[in-house]
Amino acid sequence: MALTADVKEELSHLDVKKSSVRKAEVSALLRFAGGLHIISGRIVIEAEVDLASTARRLRSAIADVYGHNSEIIVVSGNGLRRGNRYVVRVVRDGESLARQTGLLDNRGRPVRGLPSVVVNGSAADAEAVWRGAFLAHGSLTEPGRSSALEVTCPGPESALALVGAARRLGITAKAREVRGVDRVVIRDGDTIAALLTRMGAHDALMVWEERRMRKEVRATANRLANFDDANLRRSAQAAVAAGARVERALEILGDEVPDHLKYAGELRVAHKQASLDELGRIADPPMTKDAIAGRIRRLLAMADKRAVELGIPGTEDSVTADMLDD
Repeated sequence: MALTADVKEELSHLDVKKSSVRKAEVSALLRFAGGLHIISGRIVIEAEVDLASTARRLRSAIADVYGHNSEIIVVSGNGLRRGNRYVVRVVRDGESLARQTGLLDNRGRPVRGLPSVVVNGSAADAEAVWRGAFLAHGSLTEPGRSSALEVTCPGPESALALVGAARRLGITAKAREVRGVDRVVIRDGDTIAALLTRMGAHDALMVWEERRMRKEVRATANRLANFDDANLRRSAQAAVAAGARVERALEILGDEVPDHLKYAGELRVAHKQASLDELGRIADPPMTKDAIAGRIRRLLAMADKRAVELGIPGTEDSVTADMLDD
C-alpha cells in the first residue's frame, strides 16, 4: 500500500485557499471517515484516518473554516490493523459542526449521502470531495492488469454521490457492493491518472505513471518473446515434418529423382530443424530461400504423383501427429 500512503501524504499537504473547496473536502472526509455518536446526550463527531498528516489537516480545517476545536487521539495498531490510526474528535461543538458539514439536516436527522450544496458545487468542489473521500478510505494499487483506485463508502448514497462528483469532472467511476461493503472503483489506467491529477497528487502520479510504463514495456517484451518462441517452435515442427516428407519422396522416386532436386532433398533430410534460409546458406553453392523451397516443392509433387501411379502411400503419410504437437 506504499502508493496509497504516498498519495495521501501528498494530498494532506496540498495548499487549498478557497473556503467552499475546504468545506467540501471536510464534508467528504467526515462522511467517509467519520461517524456521529451520542455521548451523555451530546452529539460527538469522530473521524478515523490512517495518517497523522491527514488528521492534522482535518483538525486545522475544522478550526479555520468552522471555528471549532477538536482533538486527535492515537489508536495503536493490533493484530488486524498494523500501524497507528488517528481519530479526530469534536465533542463540545459536535452538533453544530454536524449541521454545518451536512452530516445532519435542518431537522437534526442524519444525512446518508453528501449535502446538496456540495453535490451541486463547482468542479473544484467535486475535486475536493474526491480528495476528502480518498484521504478517508481510499486505496491505489500498483499499475498493471489489476490496478484500481478505490474508495470504501459508508453506504450506497455516499457511493452514488461520489460517482456523481466524478461525472462532473468527466471521469467514469462505478459503484458496486462487494461482500456487503459499498465501494467506488476506477480500473482504467488513463482515468486513474486523470483523477490523481484532479485531486492534486502530481508527484504520486509521476511515480504511478513510471511504474505503469515499466510494467507495460515488460508485458510487451514478454508477449513478443512468447510470440517469437511460438513462431520458432512452429517453424521447427514444420521443418521436421517437411524432412519426413522429403525422406519418403526420395524413397518413392529412388534413382528417378533429378540430381538438383535430390540435392535439395538431401539437405532437408540432413538438417531437419533448419529453416529454409539456413538451408540456402548451407548449400554449395549458396541458394536463396525461394530456390530451396521451389526444389523441395517440385520433389514432393513428383513423388506424390508417382505414388498415385504405383498405388502406394504418398509423402503426407510419413508425417505423424507427434511432429505437429505443440
